[in-house]
Amino acid sequence: MSPNPGQDPLVLVVDDDPAILQVLTARLEAAGFRVLAAASAEEALDLALERPPDLVVSDLRLPGMSGQELFLALHRRRPGLPVVLLTAHGTIADAVAMVKQGAADYLTKPFDGRELVAKLRALLETAAAPSPADAPGAPAAVGPAVAPAPATTPGSMVGGSSPAMAQLLALVERVAPSPLSVLILGESGVGKELVARLLHQKSQRRAGPFVVVDCGATPANLLESELFGHLKGSFTHALRDKKGLIAEAAGGTLFLDEIGNISPEMQTRLLRFLQEGVIRPLGGNRETPVDARVVAATNADLPALIRRGEFREDLYYRLRGITVPVPPLRERREDIPGLARHFAAEYARAAGLPALEIAPEAFDRLRDHPWPGNVRELKQVIQAAAVLCRQGRITPVDLQLEPGPGLAPAPEGEALSLEDHERQALERALHQTGWVVTQAAELLGISRRALHYKIKRYNLTPPPGR
Repeated sequence: MSPNPGQDPLVLVVDDDPAILQVLTARLEAAGFRVLAAASAEEALDLALERPPDLVVSDLRLPGMSGQELFLALHRRRPGLPVVLLTAHGTIADAVAMVKQGAADYLTKPFDGRELVAKLRALLETAAAPSPADAPGAPAAVGPAVAPAPATTPGSMVGGSSPAMAQLLALVERVAPSPLSVLILGESGVGKELVARLLHQKSQRRAGPFVVVDCGATPANLLESELFGHLKGSFTHALRDKKGLIAEAAGGTLFLDEIGNISPEMQTRLLRFLQEGVIRPLGGNRETPVDARVVAATNADLPALIRRGEFREDLYYRLRGITVPVPPLRERREDIPGLARHFAAEYARAAGLPALEIAPEAFDRLRDHPWPGNVRELKQVIQAAAVLCRQGRITPVDLQLEPGPGLAPAPEGEALSLEDHERQALERALHQTGWVVTQAAELLGISRRALHYKIKRYNLTPPPGR
């Protein structure tokens, strides 16, 4: 398991709390790791120079040099060194920022020691896996190693020329071979399902099924039957046995979209499946083992839901084996031209039209738009423009863009939680559609029921006269 043959993996643990440092050291040593312990970032840097570790576990909040500064210093010296960050105070935005800069992952205190051990082992297995660069005769790497983008990616992953997308695709390459569950974070419309499909395609389960469950669009009273199945006669209208979607995903990947919307009862049942790997259909008395990798996605701030008592903390940690943040479109504007061309070509093929051209001035307007609906909104805008344009050329006048007053993106450097982003996306969509819920739900890519739920959750109210 260790990148250093013949030796147990060496972990550098950094925390200014002596009790936590002692517990972490004991837990990792019991799991077969060798441990270097440091009470400060400065001490950790000295130890890392004397005895290069295989990976690092560091608190974000440290006296003097911060955990973030420590990570950046280590990253400059050893770009491929896996670093897992610990925080009791950080926001989702803090954690996502670190992962975007190259951190392997993060854990929020308090965390399960078993989860940490599993995460470290998965990271080491990934690091030890051979890559094309290791093959005999391969050219020597120059500078920090960056995983190449896949030769082909699903539709909305095209145009990945931005640094943010390069980092995302590199992270997918590292995460896909792992058996751990994955939690995909991102705003509505960024392409979380496409990332999940890419994880499946690049995993060892690629020959198995990829099963999608829309937890936001499925009514709560039906979701249990959809997931776990039922036996004939277990409830009214149960006229025959039904195999659940979890069982359908056996040998493959189960994708749970908008996981933040499931009921407390469903959270309990799902937790048991994740813990035990068994399911029991409605009306049944026998448990059946199911081997499926779980990938979940959400645009909600799950830690905030936990604090409000709306989401189980133990389920959160089970789902979050590894986190994969997907950047919003406004953070990867370099990708907009490629995506726009892709969607224009896609529409032209479907409609049997000649190739469409996009004027440079139209690209300028597309780059300047805040994109509250992200890639999904861009696709809709391009499709509408393809209908409105003349002589096969999309110009600025064909672009139906309405940003909405007072809803501009946060200033540079100002951190917003995923919950803040979701609220802003909802407000923009409702404003653009004049509070016509059906149209707003279509713009956001969610069901009317899910939108009504979110309107109630955020206590959104229409303007006077609506």
